[in-house]
Amino acid sequence: MIDTHAHLYAGEFDEDRNMMLERAKTAGIKTILLPNIDLSSIDAMHQLEQESEGYCISMMGLHPCSVKQDYKEILAQMKKWLEKRPYHAIGEIGIDLYWDKSTYPIQADAFEEQLAWSYQFQLPVSIHSRESTREVLDILQSNKKTLAGGVMHCFSGTVDQMHELVELGFYIGVGGSSTYKNTNLVPVIQNAPLNRIVLETDAPYLTPVPYRGKRNESAYIPIIAERIADIRGISVDEVSKKTTENAIRLFSLETALMQS
Repeated sequence: MIDTHAHLYAGEFDEDRNMMLERAKTAGIKTILLPNIDLSSIDAMHQLEQESEGYCISMMGLHPCSVKQDYKEILAQMKKWLEKRPYHAIGEIGIDLYWDKSTYPIQADAFEEQLAWSYQFQLPVSIHSRESTREVLDILQSNKKTLAGGVMHCFSGTVDQMHELVELGFYIGVGGSSTYKNTNLVPVIQNAPLNRIVLETDAPYLTPVPYRGKRNESAYIPIIAERIADIRGISVDEVSKKTTENAIRLFSLETALMQS
């Protein structure tokens, strides 16, 4: 299995990062994708990629919660990284209307600029859409002639919105929230094409049941696969096989998996 979204360079893992990665490998996790947050997270992300010998794979992007008035200058610095070395995705990018609705105009502008990078570099995007599924879809629709695909990380929309996303050529990221009692994801998981679902943890956040309330980590990916299998009435092996194929296809991971 592949964890397509985990912040394993975060300070929450500083005390036991190597042991945490060993637990992930023991759990059958073949590789882990690291979404970037802002300028301050880049060095730690790259260092983890290097120290893990490519087991962890970097993305490049500016998280919507980090979009401030100086965002154009920060984006310019991030684009230089994209021109300097290879990445497997643009992320984590998008819109967050949970924390601060007032920054929506600059969030939207930063999102569109990074969507343009995606097309320019032919890299998929990893999209954050907290309380903004409709806004994100509208921006994708307005740019649909120049989209290079991607995943809506931690998808929380409706079945209709899932179908709209799939029609745009995107995948849905399913994580620990699918195990929560109040989740709205059951009908989405039931109706989504299996070839459009990828697994993720968003570690250290969104820990699945029965570990909710504790730090999340990539070793918990099988719990999410089991939840999807249970909802769809299929085997965990089928979920594992299909979601791994999906992640490899979406993020062009064939070579990375051979090297790791």
